[in-house]
Amino acid sequence: MRSFQRLGLILLTTAASAALSSCNGADNVASPGGGTIVIPPAPTPTPTPTPTPTGPITAAQFAAATTQGSLTITADEQLVIVNTGSNNNVNGTANASSLLNGVYPTSATSATPATDPSTLNAFFTSTNYAGALNGPTDTAFQDWTCNSTSANFGGASAACTAVPAVGTGGSAAACPTGTTDDGLVQTFRACRIPQAITANLTLPKIPGVFYRLRGQTEVGTDLGATGGAGVTLTIEAGVVIAADSSEPTNDLLLVNRGSKIQAIGTRTAPIIFTSQQNLANNGVSDSTQGQWGGIILLGRSTTAVCATGTGGTSGTPCQQAIEGVTGRFYGGTAENDSSGQMSYVQIRYSGIAISDGNELQGLTLGATGSGTVLDHIQSHNSADDGIEIFGGTSNIKYIAVTGADDDGFDVDNGWRGFIQFMIAAQKVSGATADSFSTEIDSNGAEDLLPRTWGRYANFTFIQTANAPAAIRLRGGADMTFVNGIVKTPTNVACVNMIAGETSASDRSTIRPKNEALQDQGPPVFNSVYFSCNGR
Repeated sequence: MRSFQRLGLILLTTAASAALSSCNGADNVASPGGGTIVIPPAPTPTPTPTPTPTGPITAAQFAAATTQGSLTITADEQLVIVNTGSNNNVNGTANASSLLNGVYPTSATSATPATDPSTLNAFFTSTNYAGALNGPTDTAFQDWTCNSTSANFGGASAACTAVPAVGTGGSAAACPTGTTDDGLVQTFRACRIPQAITANLTLPKIPGVFYRLRGQTEVGTDLGATGGAGVTLTIEAGVVIAADSSEPTNDLLLVNRGSKIQAIGTRTAPIIFTSQQNLANNGVSDSTQGQWGGIILLGRSTTAVCATGTGGTSGTPCQQAIEGVTGRFYGGTAENDSSGQMSYVQIRYSGIAISDGNELQGLTLGATGSGTVLDHIQSHNSADDGIEIFGGTSNIKYIAVTGADDDGFDVDNGWRGFIQFMIAAQKVSGATADSFSTEIDSNGAEDLLPRTWGRYANFTFIQTANAPAAIRLRGGADMTFVNGIVKTPTNVACVNMIAGETSASDRSTIRPKNEALQDQGPPVFNSVYFSCNGR
């Protein structure tokens, strides 16, 4: 493997700043003479401020080293890889500069000199700042999102716990064709969506009406890796869809291969998927999660992990069963495949663990192709990942994962794509252990193709969980990170690179470029501001 240059960098061990404090108090109490002795209250001590770290960060503070199959990428090696990039600040501090006010930078000046991401691919918008937001007055995430203690976007964004804007007039409203009238819930008309959507269906915005999701609701049937066109579910701006809390089945929406969803909201009228409990005042709290299963889109793009009898020399394109449900497959050969469009959409209080390692997320993408349009999407308080991508070639812009109990962005199985303007803000109280702002993998057999390959640009990762790091990169996946801000608490590193391939001379995640294996070489970091380990 490549011998990494240390770039003349001598890492100095961080010296802890000694905090000086003094205690002022009276040594004597005067007596007024005979009678009651009056003792003045002790003065309230002034809290000693946490000293701001000074000096260079140590490799062990910056990166977590994990051994897999006797192979380790040391913390020193990881720090050198990051320092090989340009305009990175590995010694950043949040305490001294008050870098962030929640998810917002406190200054319009970029935290570190930016790199133009449009030079990587035309998909990216040209920017001149690090992070998802361009200073304290950037409104790009306002109005179409909801606010919580995890992230307050300001503007006209309502609280995530607030009852969505279903409107009034439910008692007199009529359910549209193709739905079933379930009567009134609170004061709203419940119009139930059929579990099997076998013909094109439109859900219009009707004041006072919400659409009830009951059980495993599927758009179309699986037409296979090479089948024809299915049906389309169209959801108008401002529509509210709520999972049915009146019965125990796992409620979810699944779009099969060949079919599409057209869920196109607007900035001021986002489409909201939520739990029925969210339709009552005080029906949910800031810690509510896992009340329904979320949204699954299955496409015909490529994937690296194949079900038995598919892929290779089988004569059948590689395909795989999606997790969280039984017998529903994703995968094919159409990299430009379209599963429709989701724009200006909120997904609240989702995520169900069927079994260990078999979960439903806020949004799950299974081999969706580059023809799928995904932008302005928020996943809030998922009991598992905010978004998980299994293979495919989808690209995403403007996505916020707030309050996820597991990873913010989890990508694997040979996903190859771009994401720009991304926020992962974990629960204030901390997500579950081993939860990352982003977990990037390829698969157990690290040289299966297509190799996971991605570009993240303009991202803000606010890590609160006691995981090894904010960014986990393993499995031979190839990544480039541009214009980011990463903030982690005390005892949590920023980066955790892992390799498990064959030998010490072939550590897949950081080995030299090998075009025959679709391997770009070690990960690349440019213009990323790191505030690690509570600095």
